[in-house]
Amino acid sequence: MSGTLYLCATPIGNLQDMTPRVVETLRTVDVIAAEDTRNSIKLLNHFDIHTPMTSYHEYNKVEKGRQLVNQLLAGQNIALITDAGTPAISDPGEVLVQLCYENQVPVTSLPGPAACITALTLSGLSTRRFSFEGFLPSDKKERREVLQELAEESRTILLYEAPHHLVKTLGELYDSLGERRITLCRELTKKFETVMPTTLDKAIQFYENEAPRGEYVLVVEGRSREEKQKEAIASWQAVTIEEHMAYYEKQGLDNKSAMKQVAKDRGVGKREIYAYLHGAQTVPERNLFPEPGRVREETELE
Repeated sequence: MSGTLYLCATPIGNLQDMTPRVVETLRTVDVIAAEDTRNSIKLLNHFDIHTPMTSYHEYNKVEKGRQLVNQLLAGQNIALITDAGTPAISDPGEVLVQLCYENQVPVTSLPGPAACITALTLSGLSTRRFSFEGFLPSDKKERREVLQELAEESRTILLYEAPHHLVKTLGELYDSLGERRITLCRELTKKFETVMPTTLDKAIQFYENEAPRGEYVLVVEGRSREEKQKEAIASWQAVTIEEHMAYYEKQGLDNKSAMKQVAKDRGVGKREIYAYLHGAQTVPERNLFPEPGRVREETELE
């Protein structure tokens, strides 16, 4: 019978955030796979844990991952920890989890601290929908493509960044996303925890005179749906109603469905499109767009 892989969340700064369940698991497993054994030994010593450790990190994640899976298949129980936080989030642990499932090895997670969620709850920005991006890619082309995607993202965006790259990243975010609200979080749960709600422009100005310190979580406001809707409506203003209808009818939509889509695109009711197309035309075509900042509610044709 195979052993189990335990994903053990460890403190991101404050040792009091270590859960009793994680402490007990780390004491009872056969091996602890740690991102950096030199760092993790301090944690284990603090909690009087003497379980053998082995290194598992970005540069040996595949080869060592296979070795750990073989140990699990032989019946050993293994705990996976990172330097701080929850394993497998923007972390090589995801590879080990995949390898375990490929080999029918049980995996369980012991929840606890995660810097991204801690920062999100502190940000003052929308928490209902969010997109976690981790670190932006280092490859220039891929980084540019990701930033272009984020420019259209309506959910709150979470990013990790190192202090020596922070100023550059803030500048790239401003260039790609424009002015947005942002909350910069550093030293989370530690004595000098800092949470700074501001805007991208003001953050750039602040770090012109202040050297970044510590690891950062950046929580960035998503693009508003209203702004995206206004832009979509504006894009149809150069097209006549007839051309707009023809566009959808060529795609196979019947007249009623095309009319509904045209009304939606223009932010008006179907009744107004119907009246224009069927000769009533009491409303000039230029008025078949909502007033700035206002989208009319769609009404059904009787």
